[in-house]
Amino acid sequence: MNNYGIDVWGDDNFIIKDGKVCLKYGNEPAIIDIVNTLQDDGYKGPIVLRFNHLIKKQIEQIYLNFNNAINEFEYNGTFNAVYPLKVNQFPGFVKHLVKFGKKLNYGLEAGSKAELLLAMAYNNEGSPITVNGFKDKELITMGFIAAEMGHNITLTIEGINELEVIIKTAKERGDNKPKPNIGLRVRLHSLGSGIWAKSGGINSKFGLNSTELIEAVGLLKENNLLDCFTMIHFHIGSQIHEIHPLKKALSEAGNIYVELRKMGALNLENIDLGGGLAIEYSQFQKSSQRNYTLSEYANDIVFILKMIATQKKEKEPNIYIESGRFVSASHAVLVAPVLELFSQEYSEEKLKLKEKNPQLIDELCDLYKNIKPSNALEYMHDSRDHLDSILTLFDLGYVDLQDRSNAEILVHLIGKKAISMLDSSHLVRMQKEVQEKYLVNFSIFQSLPDYWGLGQEFPIMPLDRLDTNPTNSATIWDITCDSDGEIAFDANKRPLFLHDIDVEKEDYFLGFFLVGAYQEVLGMKHNLFTHPTQVCIEVNKRGYEIESIIESQSIRDILEDLDYDIREIDEKIQDKISSSNLIDEKSKKNILGELFIFMHDNGYLKNI
Repeated sequence: MNNYGIDVWGDDNFIIKDGKVCLKYGNEPAIIDIVNTLQDDGYKGPIVLRFNHLIKKQIEQIYLNFNNAINEFEYNGTFNAVYPLKVNQFPGFVKHLVKFGKKLNYGLEAGSKAELLLAMAYNNEGSPITVNGFKDKELITMGFIAAEMGHNITLTIEGINELEVIIKTAKERGDNKPKPNIGLRVRLHSLGSGIWAKSGGINSKFGLNSTELIEAVGLLKENNLLDCFTMIHFHIGSQIHEIHPLKKALSEAGNIYVELRKMGALNLENIDLGGGLAIEYSQFQKSSQRNYTLSEYANDIVFILKMIATQKKEKEPNIYIESGRFVSASHAVLVAPVLELFSQEYSEEKLKLKEKNPQLIDELCDLYKNIKPSNALEYMHDSRDHLDSILTLFDLGYVDLQDRSNAEILVHLIGKKAISMLDSSHLVRMQKEVQEKYLVNFSIFQSLPDYWGLGQEFPIMPLDRLDTNPTNSATIWDITCDSDGEIAFDANKRPLFLHDIDVEKEDYFLGFFLVGAYQEVLGMKHNLFTHPTQVCIEVNKRGYEIESIIESQSIRDILEDLDYDIREIDEKIQDKISSSNLIDEKSKKNILGELFIFMHDNGYLKNI
């Protein structure tokens, strides 16, 4: 049985039972059963399923492992975490995250004015808020307002100019009003690993170098704000595959922390490590890309910081992390239906053999009729050679289009017969020759932008038929009008096999897993395809409950997002239909009604 690497990337969240992908939680419902219920209720096209329990699990796992490490090493600092809203700002996720994080004092991180407003509105009382990224006077003022509202907020400085604006704003608002805490982002020499390694290093986009750190402390002293300086922050990149770069960065940051305290910054008690805690996306590799566990990650951080503080006789810092990918990725599954298998165009019914065919066509017919397990591989190769010859003869004008069509159909039929007769060892050798193209009702640009932009892989598998061996080496095509909308079969890196099914007679759904981090918020409106319908699901011992549904935007909504005047579009279409000499008066009203329905529905395909 092909388990599609679920034992590598699944993190014990999913299992295969009775040929279906099931949630390993509660009474272990099958995802396909949830999808079929939604289909019966009229929700067609791609759907993002959000599983609430997986948000809760990830948050609790982080706190459990860090608190275990703190107890094991008798660490005197505390552990705190904040969720970076940039990773996924959708309300179906954020509201559950805030609810599940309340008892753990889990906070939020904002990198823009809009995100800070979300944090000010939804963050739990007393839970930390950190603000990273470049800031102007308005964003800094919002940080002061948040402090005046009672939020535990830290503004992390990315440059000396921001600190100067904070100093000016503090004077303007008066000494008696609450002020936000101040953090300094440190530009380390240490680099991370993987695609996002450039986030760290001395040439990274953000942070203060050693000279600027000294200048910043001097400015804080001069303006009586040194007591507000409570945190240093660093980030060496998202999805760090190897633990060694983090340990090196921790050593560097820990020593900077000690030096800053020696300079008189005695309220500096916190180190924010940023993000980087990786999840496992590997599907086809036998081993994990990530070379550490969550427990090792927590233990190394606590141990290194304790060792530095002990050696330098300084206070052990409180630890903050911003591991958004780890918390959000696994909770969301994109489910999309297969609309078409392109080889199904080549059926026996489409053959139109002549009374007298070219000899090569007759030979292909004999190959198709007489193929058996003992000669399947040989006959399949022979058929490919025959097709090459037919194409050459077609170019020279010796055979016609019908002969070419018959040859193409017969070669595909022979290939399908061969697949059904050969064992898996032979199938591997045939992958390039028998690839199938699956047209799937989704947009890669909207739902998997990191695959298109960065080559980031995501686990893909059918939701059922997993007790049947898949035989088609599969290339996935999305429905966009773009050749880049493809996940190609790769025998070495992406050997994805799917089932040979008849989509006119049966549904076949693919699940794209671990898509909850960045994919939704980075999704592009290429071809004006919008975010799929979102469904929040609560799984329990009795089964599951569909908690909420946010339908995909309609065509009217997406056009309005692009600043089109919808009324103007309506008027122009009505005028053109009314003035058309090609449409009779009786039909004009019906056509307007049809367009009204289409405009109020989403743009994904309903059928082919």
